[in-house]
This record gives sequence, structure tokens and C-alpha cells, in this order.
Amino acid sequence: MTVFEGTFQDSASFRFAIVIGRFNDLVTDKLLSGCQDCLKRHGVDVDPNGTQVDYVWVPGSFEVPMMARQLALTHRYDAIICLGAIIKGQTPHFDFVAAEAAKGIAAVGWQTGVPVVFGILTTDTMQQALERAGIKSNLGWNYALNALEMASLMRQVQKLDHAEAGTISVLPVSAPTQLNAANLKETENLDSNT
Repeated sequence: MTVFEGTFQDSASFRFAIVIGRFNDLVTDKLLSGCQDCLKRHGVDVDPNGTQVDYVWVPGSFEVPMMARQLALTHRYDAIICLGAIIKGQTPHFDFVAAEAAKGIAAVGWQTGVPVVFGILTTDTMQQALERAGIKSNLGWNYALNALEMASLMRQVQKLDHAEAGTISVLPVSAPTQLNAANLKETENLDSNT
């Protein structure tokens, strides 16, 4: 049996995109700094004029998934890091934005096969956000580490010899069956025969 683990070697060959929500930039700037520090210490050229990291600023966390998807569809990146900060207020706005950002970012990875790191802080207060973006620790570092690991893992899995790994079949998704009295009766008959 083969064991796959992300390594942090050959990071100089990876290409990353970082999508940053500008809203709450006091926090997102710090997350970005932590992210850049980690990437740089692992051999990635983080210079905006370089060839390894592209930076995309969007208005806020709600817009992050859309831009991450557009970037993933280019197939230029080994991983995409999504950074943002959603801080709870007095209205349910927080719940809607946080839920949609999380679902959207997850969907990008599933739909495109490109690793997408969820680096959006969801906190009750600005103080909690600042603690996670540099006062106590900087989660931007962790998000970059996740991206490095996933980029490495994806490269390893993509290099698998299909003959050794066996054939993986993807079945087409069929249209949902219209439920009517005839196929409902058929289903009941199948259930009673088992």
C-alpha cells in the first residue's frame, strides 16, 4: 500500500493564487503577511512581480468564491488560498455571508479539482479576528502551509501510473427520475422482494 503525504520540497515549482477580501483589511492584510511569510520560508517567490504568486483583491469575503472559481478554471495554479474576515454584527448578515463563502469556496475545489484553502476568519469580535491574524498567532501562515501540502499531494496523486492504480470510472449523473404512481409502485415491489 502507498502512503501519500504532502512534502514541502520543490515549492519553487508551484504556482499559487491568493484571493483577498478587502473588507476588514486591518485583519486581511495581516493574514496576507502571515501567508507570504510562510510561502517565502518554504522557497516560494512571493514578489507580486514574480511568477509564482498572483494576488487578487476583491471587495469582501462574499466575492472570494467567485474569483477563486475563475482562477481555478484557468488551470494555472497548484492551489488557491482564500483570505477574508467576517466579523459578527447585530444582524444576521454575518450568518449569510459566512455560510455562502464557506459553501462557495468548498464548491470551487470540488468542481475544478484545484485545492482551495478556506482562510476566511469568522469571529464574534474584531479582537478575536486580530488575535488570529497576528496578536497571538497568524493563521495566514497555516493557510499557506495547507496550500503547500495540498499542492504537493495533488502532484503526487496526479503522477500515479494508471496501470498500477487501476482504472477509476466516473459515472455520468443522470437526470432525476420523475416520481409518479407507476415507478412508486415499482419501488414498493422491489422493497417487498428483498
